[in-house]
Amino acid sequence: MLSAGFLLTSLVVVLMPGTGVLYTVATGLCHGKRASFFAALGCTLGIIPALLASSFGLAAIFHTSAVAFSVVKYAGCAYLLYLAWQMWRSSGPLAVSGEAQGEAGYVSFMIKGFLLNILNPKLSIFFLAFLPQFISGSDSTIAASMLLHGSVFMLMTFAVFLVYGGLSGLFSARVLKSEKVSVFIQKFFATSFAALGLKLAFSEQR
Repeated sequence: MLSAGFLLTSLVVVLMPGTGVLYTVATGLCHGKRASFFAALGCTLGIIPALLASSFGLAAIFHTSAVAFSVVKYAGCAYLLYLAWQMWRSSGPLAVSGEAQGEAGYVSFMIKGFLLNILNPKLSIFFLAFLPQFISGSDSTIAASMLLHGSVFMLMTFAVFLVYGGLSGLFSARVLKSEKVSVFIQKFFATSFAALGLKLAFSEQR
């Protein structure tokens, strides 16, 4: 059963701004609401590997193996720095709205969001530490219960990210109309991605 405590705690965790929220908001501001939908979808799908790893005990490898943790951590750091460099390099007037991106562009937003989460080793450890607090039962039902709770957490994540992305998309037209604002927004998010990448690089295994 899903407890009220789990639902409330999950909502608080999901509402807290993180890499996924930052990416979804940046996409919504620079490319529109539809693009932010695909960004949110990609970030949510990126939770699946961490959820499966936690449910079947694979996340313990990250907790016990410094090498495995470091490999994924530095890959995630490199990807965040790549996104920062890419956004900073391309900073300029945004003349094309998200509605004109085309299917290839939307898939690209989704893939980037997916990679952001699967390259974050702390996500698996988070699930391993977070979900068991709300689960009870025999060993044969623990994995199924973790999958259920994790799936609900994913749905909540997607819903909240859609709200963040939708709200940012409302301001997209204003951002696109102002060259100075669009350049500032892009450089701000580029700097933020770089900061998150460096923070991940210097984070320690827990």
